[in-house]
Amino acid sequence: MNNGIMILVEHLKDAIADITFEMLGISRKLADSLGVPLKALLIGKDIYKYLSELGIADEVYVLEDEKLEMASPDTMADIIKSIYESKGISIVIIGGTNTTAGIGPILSSKLKLPFHNFCKNIRTDGDSIIITNQLFGGKILSDVKLDGKKGILSVNPGSFPADAGKATKVVPIEEIDLTGIEVKNYFNKYIEPEAGDVDITKENILVSVGRGLENADNLGMAEDLIGVIGGAISASRPVIDQGWLPLSRQVGKSGMIVKPKLYFALGISGAPEHVEGMKDSDCIVAINKDPAAPIFNVAHYGVCGDLLEIVPALTEKLKVKKG
Repeated sequence: MNNGIMILVEHLKDAIADITFEMLGISRKLADSLGVPLKALLIGKDIYKYLSELGIADEVYVLEDEKLEMASPDTMADIIKSIYESKGISIVIIGGTNTTAGIGPILSSKLKLPFHNFCKNIRTDGDSIIITNQLFGGKILSDVKLDGKKGILSVNPGSFPADAGKATKVVPIEEIDLTGIEVKNYFNKYIEPEAGDVDITKENILVSVGRGLENADNLGMAEDLIGVIGGAISASRPVIDQGWLPLSRQVGKSGMIVKPKLYFALGISGAPEHVEGMKDSDCIVAINKDPAAPIFNVAHYGVCGDLLEIVPALTEKLKVKKG
């Protein structure tokens, strides 16, 4: 390898996203195994405040410019390509989130390098780097050898422990010159959804429903369960897109990040964007009729079966138990 591994720091709404620490943790392990440095690339506006949280890295490349706040995939790909070529980077690792969606394929085309999406694991095997990719919503896991130990990897949120990438210490920085990079469009402002009748981020119990609910008429069974155990109803993006519940009830990277004491996932497959929003819940109970549903990978308790039969039966049992 040349000059090591570089991860793209992801930040949103004045905080570093957990996916950044996931990438730092696994990249530190990989870099140490290969005997190469680990770099972090920090781009955006008012970003120097984040430096103290990136102590796992050996060095941080910094590009501060208000035009680069939530920059477009094309602009980000141009910047990463320039640094890749000038600094001799071998592997670029980005988050598989809405914030960075589109960067990987564009960068792959520009650098003529392989792009591995939905990475669930990255490890060394002798002199090789093995990538485990999640395919078909997690139903298939595929191990691929990274050809020439060079490429672009997109990490599935929730695949690695975030704590492994957290360290507060002073890290050397290098300010990168933006000269030669054309910024064709830039971020204006972040529009928050209107506040709903319930703030799901403050609830201790959430009963979250997904596509497996089949239709809006079945929301009543989730409400019946809430009537017994308390809490509030929330949902994955497909339910919100169908208009069954308001946007304020959406859990996930593009919705709300929640950490309740108890999280029911009813008929939710467990797409990475949803998992990113609820993986830190104290107790996750998943009900899904697909035994290969990725939600079971993060659930503490799982029931494989038809939720339309299981949820009403569970509700009745709880009613009896509560008297």
